[in-house]
Amino acid sequence: MAQFEHLTWSDKGGIGHLRLNRPAKKNAINDALCREIEQVLSNLQSDVRVVILSGEGPEFCSGLDLSEHTAREPFEVVNHSRMWHRTFAHIRNSGVPVIAAMQGAVIGGGLELAANAHVRVSDETTYYRLPEGRHGIFVGGGASVTVANIIGTSRMQEMMLTGRTLNAEEGLALGLAHYKVDSEQLMAKAQELAEIILSNSPYSNWAMTTGLNRIANMSSDDGLYTESLLAGMTQTNPEIKARIDAFLNRKKKD
Repeated sequence: MAQFEHLTWSDKGGIGHLRLNRPAKKNAINDALCREIEQVLSNLQSDVRVVILSGEGPEFCSGLDLSEHTAREPFEVVNHSRMWHRTFAHIRNSGVPVIAAMQGAVIGGGLELAANAHVRVSDETTYYRLPEGRHGIFVGGGASVTVANIIGTSRMQEMMLTGRTLNAEEGLALGLAHYKVDSEQLMAKAQELAEIILSNSPYSNWAMTTGLNRIANMSSDDGLYTESLLAGMTQTNPEIKARIDAFLNRKKKD
């Protein structure tokens, strides 16, 4: 297991586990944690084909660590925001599916972090909040794109303006989580989903995790063209052919 100051990393049988490890800070994100997340996800070994993202202790992530927030000049703020964007892009675009296992606080930057995961599982303790309006700041970790794409711009505006808290059921209904389970089942559910995803072709997983977000930002014609290219890249792979042949042979036997 690699050693880090603000997170733990382990991998076994093709499944990696990145666990935020600042429980005394409710896993709040500081610059050092961002750099460690980027270090892990930009250097994944080829045998790691799924990653589970979780938080140590009762909270997933309480957002930006305000205790380390310092006054910055505008250009410094821009660069700081872009560093978060770059870090979270490794989650979204590495080609390796990421499952967020969420409990407790999923607040501000923590919600921005989770929104980049491809699959999100919550338990009944999970709650969501965008408190930037209360702090007199604006989102800087990508929520204006990632969170708004999930719940819609109008809902995101309302959450930021009022600082309201969404509980686990409300978050599930809005798509902030895809699954909600009892607390004792959270990691088991994440592991179950990881094993299902692991059984897919890595080429299909790569296409789904890197292609769909990009297609969503394209015109319809460009999106359809890109879809065809991805279909051509995956469906002509020898592994895919073997999978389809096995499926067809099974159907014949049935």
